[in-house]
Amino acid sequence: MTEPVEVMWQGKFIAAKRQGKWEFVSRTRGVSAAVILAVDDGHVLLVEQPRAPLGRNCLELPAGLVGDEEEGEEVEVAAIRELEEETGYRAEHMVDLGRFHASPGMSSEGFTLLRAEGLTKVGEGGGTEGEEITVYRVKLEEVPAFVEAKRQAGVAMDVKLLLLLASSLLS
Repeated sequence: MTEPVEVMWQGKFIAAKRQGKWEFVSRTRGVSAAVILAVDDGHVLLVEQPRAPLGRNCLELPAGLVGDEEEGEEVEVAAIRELEEETGYRAEHMVDLGRFHASPGMSSEGFTLLRAEGLTKVGEGGGTEGEEITVYRVKLEEVPAFVEAKRQAGVAMDVKLLLLLASSLLS
């Protein structure tokens, strides 16, 4: 696209933009996201938290912003911090699995998917003050049933859960 990008509105965290006929949102200040796949002893760590845009709770992989508090923050450092804040598990290190975009027709936001390795439980998790995060440690083979039970209870599902559901959806 060669048309210039027009900023229609900008807040602290997001900006609404227009380019030609397209309207979309983006993160401000170069902030991006890290999404963490944390599997330990045949269990995956999932989090549930209220999401204002959905008006209800959402089940997700642990995730967080990179560079929102410290400019130039490394994605692996942010992922280790966010995993511990949200779940109470500390990773020895993270493996970068690549960059992805969840809704490229509406948002320019991308995220780096990382696999946590060397997990140790060091706390209860739950996020920082006001986040209201509930942590789940779910057996991998029970993920489809767990997701369905949460869906039936009215919980929204984050698209990144498809990563865990793919094999059961294809069989």
